[in-house]
Amino acid sequence: MAKGLRSKADKYEKISRLAKRRGFFWLSSEIYGGVSGFIDLGPLGVQMKLKIMDKWREFFIKRHQEFIVEVETPVVMPERVFQASGHLEHFTDYIVECLKCHRKFRADHLLEETLSLEGLERLSEKDLDELIRNNNVKCPECGGPLGAVQKFNLLFKTTIGPYAENVGYARPEAAQGMFTAFMRVYEAMRRRLPLGIAQLGKVLRNEISPRQGPIRLREFTIMELELFYDPKNPQCELLSDVKDVELRLLTEEHVAKGIKEPVIESVEVAVKKGYIISEWNAYFMALAKLFVNELGVPDDKQMFIAKLPEERAHYAVQTYDQVVWTERWGWVEVSGHAYRTDYDLRRHMEFSGQDLRAYRFLKKPIIKRRLVAKFNKALIGRVFRKKAKEIISHLEAFSQEEVVRRLKEHGYIEVAGEKLGKEYFEISEVEEKISTERFIPHVAEPSFGAERCLYVTLEYSYSERDSRIVLSIPRDLAPIDVAVFPLVASRELVKKAREVYELLKDRGFTVVYDDEGSIGRRYVRVDEIGVPFSVTIDAQSLSDNTATVRDRDTWRQVRLRIREIPDFLELGVKNPRKSFEDLIKEYHTLIGLTLS
Repeated sequence: MAKGLRSKADKYEKISRLAKRRGFFWLSSEIYGGVSGFIDLGPLGVQMKLKIMDKWREFFIKRHQEFIVEVETPVVMPERVFQASGHLEHFTDYIVECLKCHRKFRADHLLEETLSLEGLERLSEKDLDELIRNNNVKCPECGGPLGAVQKFNLLFKTTIGPYAENVGYARPEAAQGMFTAFMRVYEAMRRRLPLGIAQLGKVLRNEISPRQGPIRLREFTIMELELFYDPKNPQCELLSDVKDVELRLLTEEHVAKGIKEPVIESVEVAVKKGYIISEWNAYFMALAKLFVNELGVPDDKQMFIAKLPEERAHYAVQTYDQVVWTERWGWVEVSGHAYRTDYDLRRHMEFSGQDLRAYRFLKKPIIKRRLVAKFNKALIGRVFRKKAKEIISHLEAFSQEEVVRRLKEHGYIEVAGEKLGKEYFEISEVEEKISTERFIPHVAEPSFGAERCLYVTLEYSYSERDSRIVLSIPRDLAPIDVAVFPLVASRELVKKAREVYELLKDRGFTVVYDDEGSIGRRYVRVDEIGVPFSVTIDAQSLSDNTATVRDRDTWRQVRLRIREIPDFLELGVKNPRKSFEDLIKEYHTLIGLTLS
């Protein structure tokens, strides 16, 4: 909806107000006016984000711990890393400046808002410039004329140490640290493929004009995984576990034709039809769909949209964005799924000179004959005397195959300014039994933005009931597990409530205690920060050691013995999709079995 046309607050505005008031998030450096693209997470936001990250670890790392591991690499890396990765050349957006007020805008976003167009991300610098001129687009702030569209690199640049020439960049993705560390991890994991390397951490992107709160940030937390596998053995053995999971897909063909309605296919069929060309990407897309379900997003509010070749990142041959519907911005990307082939490892090999290839064991060893050349140290010593040590040192840096090749091509090999003919070498044929061969692994990558996941969880949990806000955050993601209240602030009830508070803390729950105001007001406070359960201590609690447990979503209550409450809450947190009614039934069944 255009700026200024909203007649009432939408969910984003309501959530933003609540987030500031209750401590989820707000604009960073707020006392100085704030800086767009940076947010602070408050106490509740931090707790909720950590739980989302832990859930991601459960889905993508812990259930695959035999071949997926987690690492941590620096945020700042040397310039050479980003030359090799292609980010210095390709990690750009198009920028346009007002010639009057000198404000700068991302060109495609400005045109989308001004002309109500879509899909401009794929257009070139020239195309965007022509759209501005042909449609007489002016600065939205002052009405002034716009300059030429130019490329803008999104990397944050810095220097490492006191020397200006020692250039570094803040990483825009966690991936490059995993690629540069690949060989170390591969060796530590006993040279086995498939091998997944995961990383969760901060990344920085110098966005031109971020104006979407936690959706588009200059600094955010990425949850990323690089799955390395043998391109001659690309099958994902786990695909059968998710073969029936249905994905809503807009394929490249659909996007190119302007089709908006996705096809719904099972993972198995999507792979067979070639909609997803890497089985590992298909597997992770299925997990991503189920993961976003766990954030509270239903199937019909999420889908996967393929990027066209001109939209894809420079390293990918296929990419799907997982998008979620939001009230303010429509479809918003929460994860990307890229088939990166061997691009990154190959480039880092070229730029570093290091061998980053993996080993493949051959089913049947190969017998190979080859020519080798050994140099005659004694002869070199007699002829070149003082220079002999330097010549021998240079020769040792060559492989025997390279020496043979150069002698064959030129009749000599030149080292240290001297030409050594065939008489300095003994050439012979050797027979070798080869049982392995080297290759560069291919890579499937799922990549998630933690703050975007946090925001969509809040949006899909937000509701208003009887003029009250209720955040129905999935129980296992709620920043606080349970609230404890004395019905009234009498000394006896407060003492008993404090005992229950300590009991629940000792059992590992995150607990809030509150005895201020009426019980109704206290329920309102915890409902709007998403606390799933409230335990209330009343007069009956003093006589029979029971308390009421209230459900946030239905406002129903059940009376339980205080010693039973931790087990009941644990059942509720571990089964976040079960209704309060079903939890009560299941708990009573468990109690009955225990007693019997």
